[in-house]
Amino acid sequence: MGPRAKTLDELAPLVAGEVVGDGAIMVSDVTHDSRQVAERALYVAIMGASSDGHLYVDEAVSRGAAAVCVTTPVTTRVPQLLVHDTRAALGPLSDSVHGSPSRALKVIGVTGTNGKTTVTHYCESIATSAGVPVGLIGTIETRIDGVAVASTRHTTPEASDFQRLLATMRDRGVTLVAAEVSSHALAFGRVSATRFEVAAFTNLSQDHLDFHGDMSSYRAAKQLLFTDYEIGTAVINIDDATGAEIAATRDADQVTVGRGGDVDFSNVVTTEGGSSFSMTTPWGAADLAAPVLGAFNVSNLMVAAACCMAAGIPFEDVTAGMREVRPVPGRFELVQGDQPYTVVVDYAHTPDGITAAVETARQLSPGKVIGLVGAGGDRDHAKRPQMGAAISSADVVVITSDNPRSEDPGTIVDQVVSGVVTDNELIVEVDRRKAIEAALGSAGPGDIVLVLGRGHEPYQAVGNQMVPFNDREVVMDLLGISERSADSGPVSGSMFS
Repeated sequence: MGPRAKTLDELAPLVAGEVVGDGAIMVSDVTHDSRQVAERALYVAIMGASSDGHLYVDEAVSRGAAAVCVTTPVTTRVPQLLVHDTRAALGPLSDSVHGSPSRALKVIGVTGTNGKTTVTHYCESIATSAGVPVGLIGTIETRIDGVAVASTRHTTPEASDFQRLLATMRDRGVTLVAAEVSSHALAFGRVSATRFEVAAFTNLSQDHLDFHGDMSSYRAAKQLLFTDYEIGTAVINIDDATGAEIAATRDADQVTVGRGGDVDFSNVVTTEGGSSFSMTTPWGAADLAAPVLGAFNVSNLMVAAACCMAAGIPFEDVTAGMREVRPVPGRFELVQGDQPYTVVVDYAHTPDGITAAVETARQLSPGKVIGLVGAGGDRDHAKRPQMGAAISSADVVVITSDNPRSEDPGTIVDQVVSGVVTDNELIVEVDRRKAIEAALGSAGPGDIVLVLGRGHEPYQAVGNQMVPFNDREVVMDLLGISERSADSGPVSGSMFS
């Protein structure tokens, strides 16, 4: 049993809980998943999206749970910790059992509609370049010093998994962690009890209203990171209206990024090789060239740089890392064989992200922009025609299926098409592979094809099945490009996700 094991009696006051049974029982792990219970674990029965964790108490105990945390007494042979809200208790319990790992780390938490994945990956890349042992937690995968340790079901794992990951990173010598913090995570308390050395905000635009209901509630969830958590420094993009509002409510311990901010950038010039720009910061100023595309993506890089400097990495090390920042899978990723046009795979799946993708493509190519999008099923319906409107600025518009989930793909496609306003060519093809083939077939020398919406995702959710489908691999197959010969280019990292 590790030195950080706690008794139920020690844990109860943290969550206003009542112990039923032997309060001296020791627990050395906390989990909300009965399938992950190991010896000496405390099983916390939370209400999930489709089931109640209290139904799995017997399974948890049979797997070796030392105790259970419940909202109402249950019949079981192990001690119980009774609390008012098990979900609210999950974070503090996990934090305590694992020795409050965030206090031994410099945790950078990044929230916002778009840019979370890119900013956290840039933070990881810059920190690695500076020789800082770093961990990454986010949409694509979880890594410790560049080595993948887990793929994540959620952008931000549940509280018990999140604290266990932080503890593992601490125990393996990591000193800085870059973590995506989604609005769902903030609403559900998945990062509760975490101390953030840096909390960053990228932007806010319409997304996830199927969950939050309206933009006001969505905005309020994002803002929780800056009002309900202990943070050292806030890094806020004030080029975004909501970011400017958040910054205006704070009077200390913040770094603003954007026009007129503490961290500013100007003279952005973008080519297919990357972007050059001038930057000024409280830590120094420099003229830089970095392998990222477009002003919005330079903004993401500046947010990441500000996070790293606020976390204590020297200016010279940060700028050196910016010059060689590593690409992010599926984030404005170039797929280049010997075809005479450019193909980009990107995760842009919001109206703002799609608009910015087309605008950036126009900066890169004098030819046509062919834009392909779809919309996910069982998600915000109101966003669908807006996505159609956003892609309308492309010279060729291709509307197809994304992750239909339980909905009819054709119905979703029709809803996206209803927002398209264009006199240019419109291609509607529900089959995503055929749609990508049609988009490629529309391209000529000097054109650029944008395959948007899914980015790095290796599966397409159709009904209750996860069907293998990777946009980059499909493009390569259609173009006859082998993995060895494929060139994702020196440029990557989306300003949209």
